[in-house]
Amino acid sequence: KQIKKQQNNKRIRRIVVIIFIVLFAITSCVVMRGNYLEYKELGEQYVQELLTNYKVKYSVMAIIFVFLYFLIYVTNRGIKKGLREFFDREKIEVAIEKANKEVRGKEKATKDEINEIIAYIEDLGKKRMLVEDIQDVIEEKLMELDKYELAKKYIVYRYTRALVRKSNTTDESILGLIKNENKELAEENSNKNTMLASTQRDYIAGEVSRDLTKRILLPEKISKAHEEGILHFHDADYFVQPIFNCCLINIGDMLDNGTAMNGKMIETPKSFQVACTVTTQIIAAVASNQYGGQSVDLKHLGKYLRRSHDKFQKRLTEKYGGKLPKQTIDDMIRDRVKEELAAGVQTIQYQINTLMTTNGQSPFVTLFLHLEPDDEYIKENAMIIEEVLKQRIQGIKNEVGVYVTPAFPKLVYVLDEHNCLKGGKYDYLTRLAVKCSAKRMYPDYISAKKMKENYEGNVFSPMGCRSFLVPWKDENGNYKFEGRFNQGVVSINLPQIAIIAQGDEDKFWKLFDERLELCREALMCRHYALLGTSSDISPIHWQNGAIARLKKGEKIDKYLKDGYSTLSLGYIGIYETTKLIKGVSHTTPEGHDFAIKIMKYLKDRTNLWRKETGLGFSLYGTPAESLCYRFARIDKEKFGSIPDVTDKGYYTNSYHVDVREKIDAFHKLKFESEFQPLSAGGAISYIEVPNMKNNL
Repeated sequence: KQIKKQQNNKRIRRIVVIIFIVLFAITSCVVMRGNYLEYKELGEQYVQELLTNYKVKYSVMAIIFVFLYFLIYVTNRGIKKGLREFFDREKIEVAIEKANKEVRGKEKATKDEINEIIAYIEDLGKKRMLVEDIQDVIEEKLMELDKYELAKKYIVYRYTRALVRKSNTTDESILGLIKNENKELAEENSNKNTMLASTQRDYIAGEVSRDLTKRILLPEKISKAHEEGILHFHDADYFVQPIFNCCLINIGDMLDNGTAMNGKMIETPKSFQVACTVTTQIIAAVASNQYGGQSVDLKHLGKYLRRSHDKFQKRLTEKYGGKLPKQTIDDMIRDRVKEELAAGVQTIQYQINTLMTTNGQSPFVTLFLHLEPDDEYIKENAMIIEEVLKQRIQGIKNEVGVYVTPAFPKLVYVLDEHNCLKGGKYDYLTRLAVKCSAKRMYPDYISAKKMKENYEGNVFSPMGCRSFLVPWKDENGNYKFEGRFNQGVVSINLPQIAIIAQGDEDKFWKLFDERLELCREALMCRHYALLGTSSDISPIHWQNGAIARLKKGEKIDKYLKDGYSTLSLGYIGIYETTKLIKGVSHTTPEGHDFAIKIMKYLKDRTNLWRKETGLGFSLYGTPAESLCYRFARIDKEKFGSIPDVTDKGYYTNSYHVDVREKIDAFHKLKFESEFQPLSAGGAISYIEVPNMKNNL
């Protein structure tokens, strides 16, 4: 019936076209006849001119007609070719016939029944249908025909084909990477060079991990939510292994009590130079066994600089005591210490920028520059910070000998009462830090005063870039930060919820709740993936001091519970969400109140999860810059171009002010500071200025 219907439609279209051509020809003849008679009365020469004009006119019309016909024909073929990717009658017939061969007798579908199913799909009139949607319809129609056994066989066939499609996608991605044709991966991480074999190895493993994560390791609804941009399951390219995100290395314990790498014992260093070398080796080993950033507090190196000083003092005094003036010996000691200081800091900078980890890049590491007033080695630590800043200002030479800004280590400088440019003893370091930022972007800055307000009186480093731990006390009631880590991150797409709500706040909060529960389930997947892991998976972390000193074969479970490590809920697009629901920016009074309400809701939800599970759930701002583009791209494809939302091509990261708003740096930082205490699991604010050198 469907075939006859299609044939009748074609016949009708042909008749309509023929009638149109005949009417056009008759009308043209009548008009031409009338014009001919009029011009004939004027004279024969006018008739010849008329005929010439007609020849030119209809020749041009014929050429245009042929060109348009050819253009329509080519376009039509292209459209049909594209549509066949989504709907191909023959493929459906083949699929059902293959399932047909697996059943007997009445369970088989007849040719007419197969044509009936295909006709039903065609009559739906959809321009585009996904493979999965077509397969859903086929299963339903087979059930309606009481072909239950056939439907079961078709479901098995469908699942097998789905595996093939997904594996083919992974194959194409990997082959594209090897041929340097996978632009998405090439642009994913600016710190990785996809031309290098070592980096390609990491990416190949990552593509396999993504594939297994999506098909097997995650519940289907979580995988689907990730694909649809409801949430983002971060670092799926490493999820296949029981490793975590980022950490604060317990570098003090490793240097003071020794460690081991590759089965070799490393005792406590006797000098600053050796301490710097050991520190960089620890950093490289740690980076190769986790996928996120790490941080090292440089205050632990101060004692080793003093050891070098004492060693030089002893040697030079024994050799030149009584032979040279004391002042001369002191000058020699000071010169030796400065030389060792410069060499040690240079070792850190060179090693970090030249070592290649198993992740296919230099270690992602942050150096925490913090002077504690009651530290017995504060003098040495001030010297170390000064040298780090001086060497960063100078930069590091690239392969052609030009000084450039190294990507790592990242520097975080702490502002406190003694260095906040109010006459403090260490103001000179802050002036040096400002000079460094103006030339080399880094360091970033942390206010000790504000951090103590937000973190129960504590000051500590972020883990790598911007992920922060929440306060935790050991069995003796002492706060502990070094030796802790983050299990992983899942981010929620806030603007998509607001788009679907269409300005209805009740609908927004209801859908918000549903999606938060999805995020919680996704985060629990990360937790369960790490449970039961043996310390043997990464001895540098679990047995040799970076996180713990467990025995071989011992489980890491106790460090996953009771808030010792964190599970982070990221969020994107406070500005866009406010714009969609309230119609204004979150920098306006009405928008501000709504934005704060969202932030408090997110914080309260993570606090509730922490209370219910005993796990360290936290709220994490600005989880990933690239995610701002991924969520926006998905939503634009799904919902179209929405002014001030998807039309920009990006979503604003976390609570940040939209970059298009006219606002000065100080008001921006002040406005965003109100959101930071609500985002204790991670927060960062920044301003973009083309050139700060004239401000010095």
